[in-house]
Amino acid sequence: MSFSEQQFRELISGQTSSPTAALARGGLLILEQGYRFGICCRNALFDLGIRTPRKVPVPVISVGNVTTGGTGKTPVVAWFVQQLQTMQMKPGIISRGYRAVDEAGNDEKRVLEKLCPGVPHEQNSSRWLAAQTLLARTESPNVIVMDDGFQHRQLHRDFNVLLIDATNPFGYGHLLPRGLLREPLSSMHRADVAIITRSDMVAASALDSIRATIRKAAPKLKERIVEMIFRPTDLVDSHGKRSSIDDLKQSPVLLVSGIGNPSAFEATCRNAGLTVADRIWFPDHHHFTDEDLRDITHRAVDASIVVTLKDLVKLPQSFPARALNIAAETVQATDVEMLRQLIRDRLG
Repeated sequence: MSFSEQQFRELISGQTSSPTAALARGGLLILEQGYRFGICCRNALFDLGIRTPRKVPVPVISVGNVTTGGTGKTPVVAWFVQQLQTMQMKPGIISRGYRAVDEAGNDEKRVLEKLCPGVPHEQNSSRWLAAQTLLARTESPNVIVMDDGFQHRQLHRDFNVLLIDATNPFGYGHLLPRGLLREPLSSMHRADVAIITRSDMVAASALDSIRATIRKAAPKLKERIVEMIFRPTDLVDSHGKRSSIDDLKQSPVLLVSGIGNPSAFEATCRNAGLTVADRIWFPDHHHFTDEDLRDITHRAVDASIVVTLKDLVKLPQSFPARALNIAAETVQATDVEMLRQLIRDRLG
């Protein structure tokens, strides 16, 4: 994460307590009201039926959130795709394609190609156009999973999944730019199920508070709140060679990431038994430059470089880094069948 981005998070979270910071938060609060007005007007157009979502001829499952930053959407999208495959369905994926590296797509698409090999994936800022392109393929899917689609209301969805990151659930309690909320918490009523990700990284009391907030904003979700964790499985290099996490437990590691929630990545690495000697955070979706690579190599003289899979797919194959593989899984085994049944009910 860049220094300026880190400063911004410290500012809006209240960690910075100087008079200048207080004044800046006041200015952001004014801008927040303008953003609130715009997003509420937009939502009202859909809620009142003035604007109508466009439908495609196959069911759509949306996976999204109400905050900016990383909630773990990519591994959860992969989890839903894999569940659909076990249900004998043929899923496809659509996403926006934010900050695509080249024609092969952005980092999230490259990761999903590794996690869901052979599953078609189209990217377009218009998810409807992405869906049309996907369905025009010779081997078209019979269900679509839309990545980061909670706010993309132009496309009708049959099952709306809302992700909430336990480590920063509600964006410091404010809308952009004063906080990290994309829309008011009342918007959670549109969800069919809420999934609290990284639930193992906070205390039970914090989880209780998150559940209470969800139930207050969306009472219908009372019995449809699921906890998920991201379990470290192994390490993988850019050539696809896998190795045990134990291989690095006896030596220091340098963490490098360009994701929305680098602190959660560090916590996952520490929980996996890795000794973190240093860290370099870049902005989310960062494209690594030659200067970046030289700096990383210089700081990793006596340490092994560990990155996220989202970062590994953008690094040169010759670069000596390994990614920590993670797998999404529900805390309660019974929640898997509950989610499958909800899908069956919604998709018919």
